[in-house]
Parts: sequence; C-alpha cells; structure tokens
Amino acid sequence: MLHAGPVRPKPVIPGPGQESVWDYPRPPRLERTPSRVVVALGGTTIAETERAWRVLETSHPSGYYVPLEDVRPGSLDPSTTTTLCEWKGVARYFDVVAGRVRRTDAAWAYPEPMPGFEPLADLVSFYPRLMDGCWVDGEPVRPQEGPFYGGWITASVVGPFKGEPGSMRW
Repeated sequence: MLHAGPVRPKPVIPGPGQESVWDYPRPPRLERTPSRVVVALGGTTIAETERAWRVLETSHPSGYYVPLEDVRPGSLDPSTTTTLCEWKGVARYFDVVAGRVRRTDAAWAYPEPMPGFEPLADLVSFYPRLMDGCWVDGEPVRPQEGPFYGGWITASVVGPFKGEPGSMRW
C-alpha cells in the first residue's frame, strides 16, 4: 500500500505590495530590512530599530531579528533553553523582562550561527505571541500560530503559514 506524502497547501496569490511565504527559499535566506521594528512588554518599549534583519523560509512568515545593542539594557535574561536549527545553528533563549513582567523563553539568538547566517551573531528575535506588542513600520504584528514558531505576520505577507491547524506535515 502506498502512503501519500504531505499535501502541499494551495498558496494565497499575493496582491500588490505583498509577498507569499511559498516564494521564500529553502534553505532560508537572511536579508536586511529598513523597516522600523518595535517590541513592547510590560508597558515598555524594549527594542526599537531600523537595522533589523529578516529570515525568509518557505511556509513561514518572516522572523525579525533586532541588533542586541538596540534592545533595552536589562530586558534579556539568559535561560538554559537551547534548540537546533539545521540552517542557522544552535539557538540560545532568553526570558524577556520589563518591570514586573517576565516572559520565559520569549526571545532567542544564534551567538555562533552556521555559515551563511553570520549576521545573526549579534541579533535577537522575539515571539510576538509572548510580547505586549510587536510592530513593523507601525503595523501591529500577528503572531504565527503554534507554540514553537516565531514568525511575524503583517499585511505584506500571505500564506497559508506553517503552524496553522493541519500544517504539521507540510
């Protein structure tokens, strides 16, 4: 008996000014973005930059990475959690702290990234679902679904996105 492989979803056709996550490459691509990226927690802006990078990977909304020097001092408390990305390397996690608010493992970085992803060494990304808010050029970000994924969904990107119900085997 033959087993069918995963069913590839039907990509949404991008409109003007949009991009489809199904046009993103595998392995992923890293690129600079001039967009203004802001992250808030506990009523405080904890990160703000116009020097962010995006990771573009098939089926995922972009993850935005902020230079560590553009993160409010004292906002990142290293945790013991690590994960491995076959493309980017070992991710080290941080609890994000602002005032009396602490979000466990809410940010991650690649201090020793794999070849091709060297700019990530001085950058950090945040899970939008664990922050009070994340914005790209003033637009509120919608978090990528699923407990593991950290993509930032804006009106400029269309899916369907990995993490949505039924996407486990994509």
